[in-house]
Amino acid sequence: MSDQGALREEFRDWLSEHLKGDFSRYSAEPMVGTRLVPPEISIAWERELAGGRWVGITIPQQFGGRGLSVDAELAFFEEYARSRAMPRLPTIGESLLAPTLLFAGAPELQQRFLPPIVAATELWCQGYSEPGAGSDLASLRTRAILDGDHWVITGQKVWTTWAHLADWCFVLARTGEEEARHRALTYLIVPMDQPGIEVRPINQATGETEYCEVFFDGALTAAGNIVGTVGRGWDVAMATLGFERGTGAIGMQLSFEREFEGLLALARSHGSLSDPVLRDALMRSWIELRLMRATLDRSLPSIVAGHPGPEASVSKLAWSSWYQRFGELAMRVRGMSAEVSQVDPGPTGSSRTALDNVQRAFLFGRAVTIYAGSNEIQRTIVAERTLGLPR
Repeated sequence: MSDQGALREEFRDWLSEHLKGDFSRYSAEPMVGTRLVPPEISIAWERELAGGRWVGITIPQQFGGRGLSVDAELAFFEEYARSRAMPRLPTIGESLLAPTLLFAGAPELQQRFLPPIVAATELWCQGYSEPGAGSDLASLRTRAILDGDHWVITGQKVWTTWAHLADWCFVLARTGEEEARHRALTYLIVPMDQPGIEVRPINQATGETEYCEVFFDGALTAAGNIVGTVGRGWDVAMATLGFERGTGAIGMQLSFEREFEGLLALARSHGSLSDPVLRDALMRSWIELRLMRATLDRSLPSIVAGHPGPEASVSKLAWSSWYQRFGELAMRVRGMSAEVSQVDPGPTGSSRTALDNVQRAFLFGRAVTIYAGSNEIQRTIVAERTLGLPR
């Protein structure tokens, strides 16, 4: 048996023993666009996975990981998707910060922050977007000023996933003049539990609140909590985005395949496959899934090496456009009943709209072509860096 085969078998055996009780209750939920699992159960599940050494399996053994290859990580993600285990919390620490620290972090930062990521004892959020600086990230205004042995941070971030649960945030802040744009940014690691930070969850169209506004009003972090060097945070931030669109996208890609299988089953049960127009749309969606996987596989080597190219933008453009169309297609397959939602009575007499998976996919799909770099920005990157077109 190959090493990957042994890993798959080990994980299947582990799941049979641990995917029980509350952990099995939320199995088979979509992994993208929905957060039906209570946060306390999601956190407990992350720590259960960490106990089995399934968090950070590519992180070197000296930091608590398994030190395996990206191919092994891909095998794990494939088995996880096939197992129909419950959705994981956004693995921001594992999939974004950890590879960034290994790529550009000082040894003391790696030693301090990688072991808690592997143990799932510290949760992370990402402080990039601002109300006036989303896709144009270089125009951000959050400022950090060095005062003795601390950075003092003032500003605002928005669309910060799970900020209300996070212990730490990696923040891109301006440490030089605004005219310098991306040449005056620094990548800081900031503790969330302090008086200078206020977090406000945002109510979404889906009824969930995993995204937040974060306000920094004199928040502090140690002078040494910098990934890379002062004023060169843009390069580090771009590497993080490359990891997000590469290794971090593997699990998401596989979750798309699982959602598509669910839609295909729904189409069969509704008799939609007898409609040649819908049948053609489903086939096109499946073909696009295969093309996305091929693009991701091709771009992984440069991303893992810490040198993401424009392929990362191609990948993000492809999956976000696909998922938006997928939500629209799911509504068509579901038919008129997709236009009607139920009311879910709350435990204290309150109530909220209860959406099913099709409706959530459709509503969440409105956002995917905007966040993490809008489609317009991704097309510009591809045009300039791949096709050589003028700015």
